[in-house]
Amino acid sequence: MWVCRALSGARGRAQVLRALLRACGRRRSAAASFSASAEPSRVRALVYGDHGHPTNVVELKNLELAAVGGSDVHVKMLAAPINPSDINMIQGNYGLLPKLPAVGGNEGVGQVVAVGSSVTGLKPGDWVIPANAGLGTWRAEAVFSEEALMAVPSDIPLQSAATLGVNPCTAYRMLMDFEQLRPGDSVIQNASNSGVGQAVIQIAAALGLRTINVVRDRPELQKLTDRLKNLGAEHVITEEELRKPEMKNFFKDVPQPRLALNCVGGKSSTELLRHLAPGGTMVTYGGMAKQPVTAPVSLLIFKDLKLRGFWMSQWKKDHSLDQFKELIFTLCDLIRRGQLTAPACSEVPLQDYQHALETSMQPFVSSKQIFTM
Repeated sequence: MWVCRALSGARGRAQVLRALLRACGRRRSAAASFSASAEPSRVRALVYGDHGHPTNVVELKNLELAAVGGSDVHVKMLAAPINPSDINMIQGNYGLLPKLPAVGGNEGVGQVVAVGSSVTGLKPGDWVIPANAGLGTWRAEAVFSEEALMAVPSDIPLQSAATLGVNPCTAYRMLMDFEQLRPGDSVIQNASNSGVGQAVIQIAAALGLRTINVVRDRPELQKLTDRLKNLGAEHVITEEELRKPEMKNFFKDVPQPRLALNCVGGKSSTELLRHLAPGGTMVTYGGMAKQPVTAPVSLLIFKDLKLRGFWMSQWKKDHSLDQFKELIFTLCDLIRRGQLTAPACSEVPLQDYQHALETSMQPFVSSKQIFTM
């Protein structure tokens, strides 16, 4: 009996020993697994190492995801559009050029995944947009400093949040900062189908302003006209119509605009000037025609017209972050009230970037290309 108990005890000790060895093995295996998972994560991003044609220099690469430090914020990008400024930056002819190699994209919205111990203004789950241009939003994930980001409400549509920080801000500031406009006043603009142009139409309508919207003649012009009028455009005319003598009769019924918004340059901008009211202002914020703005001397002398420029990045430099936040939340209120919608967007996965870039550079593009991650 004692022998049986001794053997039983020995078998028990052996079973315990084998169990301990198995447990140690599992711990070693788990440790190895943990070590592998602790290696730096790699995330997809659209990167360019040289300036040039976007489809030639932009590449889809896997970048190392940095560790989250004290003031860092780990962000998963949700959506990021392609804007003309993004194309110009890649080409190397924009007013702000990042150090190369750089990730493309100046605008977009992401969701906070994790924050560092020193972060006080953001928490996991928050939606964020870039506080300034050059952040590099065409990527799946990134770790940014808290000061590079700004929280936005998550109760607005995703595409509105992704396209909030550039075009609507530009439209609002140009309408507010150059002329003291009152309800019933007119504003004339070219490139009316652009992201800024569509925002101008909607914000002006919300302010009770009348818009004269100039577009290039194109196939399906009536379809475009209907779409802009659905946004709140009062008048949609082509550049050819704007040059006709009959426009004098048009302005017998419509107040001459005191504000013109120019994104084209060349002859198109000269025509805007011709129809401005005496003392009016033309604000240039783009140069799609790649031609200089030509102002006849007679218009400057006899009508005392003013020529100004606007760049949203400069506005941010000249104003505080709190003022930018106030602007963003003003626009969010318009979005909630249904008075400001995102431009028509086509969602594109990152891997289809070549087609998206090519499409963005074509004339008469009906929808903005927007990367979804």
